[in-house]
Amino acid sequence: MMKKNEGVDIVMEIGGVQTQQAADQFLQQHLDADSLSRLQQIRLPAARLKIANAIAMCRPDSVFINTGTEADLQYIRNLAIEKGEESKLPMPDHTIHYDLKEEQGRIIDRTFYISNPADLVNSLANRIDRTEALEDVRQKMVGIMQGKVMMIGCYTRGPIGAPVSDPALEISSSAYVLHSAELLYRNAYADFDKQVQQTGYFYTNIHSEGLNRPEDLPHARVYMDRSHQTTYSLNCTYAGNTLLLKKGNHRFSVDRSVYEKRGLELAEHMFITGIDGPGGRITWVTGAAPSGCGKTTTAMAGDHFVGDDLAQMWIAGDGSVRSVNPECGIFGIVEDVNWEGDPKLMECLRNPGSEVIWSNVLIDENGVPQWTGNGEDPPPRKGVNFRGPWEAGMVDANGKPVPISHPNSRCTLASRSLANFSAAAEDPAGVETRVITYSGRDSDTMPPVWVAKNSDHGVVIGACIVSAATATEVGATGVRRAPWANAPFIPGALGDYMDSQFKFFGSSTIADNRRPILAGLNYFLTHEARGGDSKKLLGEKRDVKVWLAWLERRAHGDVDAIDTPVGYLPFYEDLQRLFKKLIDKPYPRELYNKQFSLYIDNIIARIDLQSEAYGKETNIPQRLFEVLAEQREALAALKQQFGPVVSPSDLTTTHSRA
Repeated sequence: MMKKNEGVDIVMEIGGVQTQQAADQFLQQHLDADSLSRLQQIRLPAARLKIANAIAMCRPDSVFINTGTEADLQYIRNLAIEKGEESKLPMPDHTIHYDLKEEQGRIIDRTFYISNPADLVNSLANRIDRTEALEDVRQKMVGIMQGKVMMIGCYTRGPIGAPVSDPALEISSSAYVLHSAELLYRNAYADFDKQVQQTGYFYTNIHSEGLNRPEDLPHARVYMDRSHQTTYSLNCTYAGNTLLLKKGNHRFSVDRSVYEKRGLELAEHMFITGIDGPGGRITWVTGAAPSGCGKTTTAMAGDHFVGDDLAQMWIAGDGSVRSVNPECGIFGIVEDVNWEGDPKLMECLRNPGSEVIWSNVLIDENGVPQWTGNGEDPPPRKGVNFRGPWEAGMVDANGKPVPISHPNSRCTLASRSLANFSAAAEDPAGVETRVITYSGRDSDTMPPVWVAKNSDHGVVIGACIVSAATATEVGATGVRRAPWANAPFIPGALGDYMDSQFKFFGSSTIADNRRPILAGLNYFLTHEARGGDSKKLLGEKRDVKVWLAWLERRAHGDVDAIDTPVGYLPFYEDLQRLFKKLIDKPYPRELYNKQFSLYIDNIIARIDLQSEAYGKETNIPQRLFEVLAEQREALAALKQQFGPVVSPSDLTTTHSRA
């Protein structure tokens, strides 16, 4: 369990401003007339106390209150250029930002939950005692903004007025961070007090890049104070470590869904997209995947884009599951983004009309961003990337080729720039969600798409995501478990989070005719894993449209499926028809058999891995182990009958349509 407002509030302890009267006096003494006038819009005593203490702790030379006007945004853009945090590119409204070459992802080894003695913390995370954190923040953050401008923005994580939208303060000395926030979140300066009154809480984020030197990176820290819903970030610039409206506040929202709204709300690492179905219907899909595992590609494959990274969900009074995107923009990985697989995003990246912040890509001799996997000719010969000057054929100290861009290079842009952007993204009622998907980088085990037999089995699909490590985390390698693609952002015990999943999706308040289906997706099966000698993928990016379309039909009962121990698989004829209709591509039965045969030993090994790993956790719901045991027993029986590889045709002779 986690209690709010327990233990000292670190920024208030260091800042020393303890009362509303003292905060008002402090602000009058430390703000110029313009800033003081702007702050009059924010009358909430708790918010004014946080702001006053942040100023007292960080000691900036001046304070800028961002009211969300175009003039204020232009000030932030100009300051980012003036400070050298961004540089202009020839394409209008495009800029480039470089992080230090040693900081190209989340610094998970230096990210901590500030904890009270009785707090339960995710076993996959780092914790730090509140007393130790207080002294470290005092040592590192007092005076950190001397010589700098402190910028303060008021935002909501979600459409204004939505019941699950989180009000949040973003306080930073980085113009790049505030510029990114303006593209990714809804400026709520005019509505902040009203939104806080509706929700009863707000988040606070305090960041400074410090001197932004490589030698300071070992001392970089990201602290998340769950009790006081405040984050601290210092000596770092990568947006995943600094724009704490994103994953820092996502963690607080996960806490809220687990410990305050269990069975009623969820906060997930999921895209939201709408799929056109027969008869003009739109079916809304959310889907979890670890960073770098295809969430943006999947979201863009939909016909109606809402979001590519995060989703907040609730059960509405009419028995439907509703979802909103906390963000209103994309902070997307660009590696392998190309015209074939991502045409709508490429339109924004390659043509005028969209504001884009690039990060860590190569800027070639003509000022054009270049990245690995863009599929364009001719390839660049030289330019500048996050390492410095680059030329084709360069090798590092170990003789390995130096890529043109980092695998975690990004683009930041507003969602409204996309041709398939849906106005439903701003509806405070959210979108009704009928399909939930879970996926990772699985090269050898699960088929491209399968549907859980019921909500409990669906929760287990999410709990058992396994993925190759990606470049989004500094120092991560190998293959790892990635529960719900959300584990890095679950502050409390995994058992508590899992229980909240079972309770939400199994809730009797969800109407039976509106209950979502839960499914697995896997785009990363290789030829090698299915008897070939190539590590190339069995499918293509554009196949995603078919998998999503089949799920859309399945959610409405339009297609039958093959009943298997791990869930329901599509029939060949349904997929063949969708491949032809949606992407005009032949789909040979041989490929279908390779993709949808069950490799029993691999699946059983995966079940055993999960059973053993979860067996080491505390308070894991017994239902997980029951489902895994049921599947294992049924798979073993199939192997006894058909051998280690069971084809779809084998399954259709023994299992009825479902």
